[in-house]
Order: sequence, then C-alpha cells, then structure tokens
Amino acid sequence: MSSTPTTVTPDTRIKAALALLAEHRLTALPVVDEHGHLHGMVSEADLIRETLTRDPRLHEIPDGNERSALPRIVHEVYTPHAISVRPDDDLADAVELMTSTSIKSLPVVDDRGRVVGVVSRSDVVRILARADSAIETEVLTMMRDLGHDSWLVEVEAGVVRVDGPSGTSEEALASLAARAVSGVVDVRIG
Repeated sequence: MSSTPTTVTPDTRIKAALALLAEHRLTALPVVDEHGHLHGMVSEADLIRETLTRDPRLHEIPDGNERSALPRIVHEVYTPHAISVRPDDDLADAVELMTSTSIKSLPVVDDRGRVVGVVSRSDVVRILARADSAIETEVLTMMRDLGHDSWLVEVEAGVVRVDGPSGTSEEALASLAARAVSGVVDVRIG
C-alpha cells in the first residue's frame, strides 16, 4: 500500500492529473475534498477518453460528432462511486475486489472516510515477488520473537516449511505466524 497517496480534487485540471499519473507511474488517483475525504476515483481511461479530439486533417468529410468543449477538470470525467478498502482489511479481500471488478487500484480509507493510502495490483505483485531469502529471514525473526528459535525455516517459491513445532497448538502458531509475512503463498509444517 502506498501510505502517502497522490490525490486530486474535483477542481484539478485534467492536464495536471495526467502529469501526476505519468510522474508517479500510477493508473488511477483518488478524488478527495479539501479534508481528504474520498469523493471518487479518476483513472487513466477517464482522463484520456474524452481528452483527445480527432485530427481534422485525417477526415475529408467531418462526421458531425465534433465536441464543442472538451472536459477541462477532473469533476467532468471522474467516477464518483469509488470502491474502497479499510486499512485493516485482509489483502486477499482487496485482491478479490480488484480481480472481480477489473479495478487496478483501491483507495484505502479510514473510519472518517479520509484517504490514507492506495493499494494497487502492482503493490500485490511486488509482495508476491519478494525474494525467498527475505521471506525466510522475516519468518525466522517472527519465530524467534515468539520464543521458538529452535524451529527450522526454509522457503522455496514463497512456500514456507517449518520443522520443529510439536502438537496441534504449536503447529497452528507456526502456520499463523508464517502466513502473516508478506509474500508467503503457503505454509507446510513438519
């Protein structure tokens, strides 16, 4: 999640919003009011859909569909009903929302409706692509912090194998702790 979200207001000029997308390599921006409350989202598609006009040199006969005025501000093109998530929502639920709706990024809003971050597909890809060695180090640290520094941990392709827990409660603890580490795709005990 981006914890310092790049946002725009309804009055932001389209050109400025496009520049923010390009500068920060984003696909969408939360649209907020002066207090940071979410009003909607504006995507690349929203911003480019009605921004370009047809080149009159390429058409001998005008088609009669020329627009009198192109949109100039975000308010004219953004989607006012944004789907959002909360900071404590499960990442798997956010991924389900993104994949089932084809939304590339979701604003993260606090209890007062203020945007506190944005989670995107590329954020999830970066998490899942973490190096096995980084995952292993973090799982080992977590196990050590839980008082189980004798447990052996190996990670391959995001799958954590923990040797050492004995009994159902220790196995459950090891599994729960390992699954809490970003980039873990599965846990195997024993």
